[in-house]
Amino acid sequence: MTEIVDSEGKLVAIVIASEYKNNGIEFFTPGDFSQQLACMCHPKDKIIPPHKHKIHTRQVHLTQEVLLLRSGKVKTDLYDEDDSYIASVVLNTGDVIMLVSGGHSFTMLEPSELIEVKQGPYMGDLDKVSLTPKKGSV
Repeated sequence: MTEIVDSEGKLVAIVIASEYKNNGIEFFTPGDFSQQLACMCHPKDKIIPPHKHKIHTRQVHLTQEVLLLRSGKVKTDLYDEDDSYIASVVLNTGDVIMLVSGGHSFTMLEPSELIEVKQGPYMGDLDKVSLTPKKGSV
């Protein structure tokens, strides 16, 4: 199961539930995103040959994040580019969310352990801005 959250046609988040299954490789992001998200399901004895990735200069204009909820339960509130509340998504153990655009906040509904992946290098306080949501959060 996957869930796509958008606002007026602009992708805000992609959620992949822990139960999601497919055959082979399925990308959820378009090729021009600065971060790519895929689910890879391979049979026993499948071999991915040794490889490495070439060095390419890339420009990143927006930080996108991927969070894997290792344990617990987390409510994620999503906001559009105008800081207006769009929706809430509850993540359960094993779920993955890619935060593509807009804003977000998190409420731990249970003790929770998350793994976060995003572009670097980390820019400290220059990397994010606090929101004052324009519409009520749930």
